Amino acid sequence: MLVPVLSVIVPFHNVEKYIGPCLDSVCAQTLDDLEVICVDDGSGDEGAAVVESMQADDPRITLVRQDNHGVGHARNVGVRRAGGEYLAFVDGDDTVPRDAFKRLVSSLETTGSDLACGNVMRLHRNLLIPSWAHREAFAKPAQRTHITRRPLLIRDRMLWNKVYRRSFWDRLGLSFPERMYEDQPVAIAAHVGARSVDVLARVVYHWRQRDEPGSSITQRCLEPGNLRDRLLSVSQTAALLAGDAPQLKPDFDRDTLDIDMSVAVEALAGMGVSAEPDLVDLAVRYLDGVSREAWQSLPYEQRLLVHLLHRRRLDELAGFFAQVRDGRLQPRVGSAGWLRKRWYGRHPALPGHLSEVSGELSLQPRLVSLDWRDGVLHGSGRVALGRFDVGELSRVRVRSWLQERGTGEIVQLSDEESVPTWEDVELEGGDRVPEHGFPFRFAFDPDVLSRARLARHGHWDLYVRVRGHGLRLEGRVAGPRWLPPLTPAPRRRSGVWLVPGRNAKGAWGVRLRTAQALIGECRVDGGDLVFSGEMSDVGDGEPVVRLQRRSDGEEMYFPVALTGQDFLARVPLADIDESIGHESWWDVVIDQGRPIRPLVRTRQRTVATVDERRFLIDRAEDGCLLLAER
Repeated sequence: MLVPVLSVIVPFHNVEKYIGPCLDSVCAQTLDDLEVICVDDGSGDEGAAVVESMQADDPRITLVRQDNHGVGHARNVGVRRAGGEYLAFVDGDDTVPRDAFKRLVSSLETTGSDLACGNVMRLHRNLLIPSWAHREAFAKPAQRTHITRRPLLIRDRMLWNKVYRRSFWDRLGLSFPERMYEDQPVAIAAHVGARSVDVLARVVYHWRQRDEPGSSITQRCLEPGNLRDRLLSVSQTAALLAGDAPQLKPDFDRDTLDIDMSVAVEALAGMGVSAEPDLVDLAVRYLDGVSREAWQSLPYEQRLLVHLLHRRRLDELAGFFAQVRDGRLQPRVGSAGWLRKRWYGRHPALPGHLSEVSGELSLQPRLVSLDWRDGVLHGSGRVALGRFDVGELSRVRVRSWLQERGTGEIVQLSDEESVPTWEDVELEGGDRVPEHGFPFRFAFDPDVLSRARLARHGHWDLYVRVRGHGLRLEGRVAGPRWLPPLTPAPRRRSGVWLVPGRNAKGAWGVRLRTAQALIGECRVDGGDLVFSGEMSDVGDGEPVVRLQRRSDGEEMYFPVALTGQDFLARVPLADIDESIGHESWWDVVIDQGRPIRPLVRTRQRTVATVDERRFLIDRAEDGCLLLAER
């Protein structure tokens, strides 16, 4: 019997909807000398029947059935059945790019490395999004490297974006713990134990993000059993690194404090004093071995909560967790030192050696109002330093200005003293929380723009700087897009439109531009987005409205009625593709063989609910029509 080059192990449990596309992607690989070992971990749906049907058409597929023992046990069963020179693992709800295994195996055969790994995309419905955990670690390819030389690989804790040399797997004696989160200690043990590793920048795996409630381990992360398995894997991995690669332990701890301990804090805060002692013990034993430097990497609020967990103060943890969640934790920020001033968050529950915030103080400037008065753009805003009480700063200077992209030219708007005040601010969810910040005002007179500046059609970003008490911080003025203030209508000067606006992240500025089409009316009528206006050149073609989704370039088309130079468009909001992820943003373009981005002259911004879907009709940063759904 011929030995296959690659054994692909596919454990699955109740993924009938996804196992077919998963196996289609595996069987369509350009590396066809492979065997596919599917291990049914006691599924209660028809997933095994799907595999059997595919097995009849492809003899490379083998189906193994077992009672439900968990994915770790299923993978171990698959490894024992595997006969290939190399091993790979695929979860039954994920997919693999067509050339992934060939690239990984070819790399190993070229370099002789023990392990090859590659980049990952999250798969949400039909949209691929870069995986944050892998983006930096796999930005640049490398051959014959090692995790000790590329510490960012400490984030590469998943099993399935890799191909392993089978002799290496057996030499290390790798096997999976029979619990959840079983892949982390195995993946890190492989990285540490490998003589060399190949890193591919190319995407080799599509990691599905599922919609069904309770459909994945991560969606049940607050359950006690889930948390216990997570903490056991964290402790096992930490012990491995402490013994075999201690130089990597601080990097591991920084990520673990940020991710796994955030989950532990939320879960145990919810349980309060009734939390099972063994769960608390697991978290505390891990935290006992975390260095002071790793602690300091945590944001202040999370540092406080993890510290309370470490000290087993669960009643206080529950109370302060609620304050953090609701935005009501407002520790006082103050400084110490003369030659080298350091900043600290004062809170009675956090010891001084964990209180420094010098590295995380940043401005959060936002606009409160913005409007034209007598041809001058007037604005007011507030600047906070995160969620801190800034009373000790008492008085600072706040300067605001517009800065042109590209040239760096500056138009100063204001420079004034400011005293902090408390004000309740609205969050995007509708709640209001107290904020301590410095108010400021400014005025922008377009007369300061010379003909040369107008002719450049540039983009001017709005900045603010806070200076005083040894502190000097600056940043762009921004704010949530779904909240006030309204974007003022554009104004025209010397044939150039001055367009106040903000980008998708809420950062404000002024765009100078011309317009081939103007929208004079924009409203929601009976569930339809209706807008009308005038085109300067109607051309020869029949125009259509093109909606283009920013995240993936997906396009939708709707008709335009044209009468002379006047146009009218109606877009049924219920017909637009549903939002993918938290938010979808659609640019609205009139397409007449050439794209025309119509400038919106109306001031109103509309939030509408259609068929239980929430839409925002607003301006993009260039003043054109923007449609969002969340």
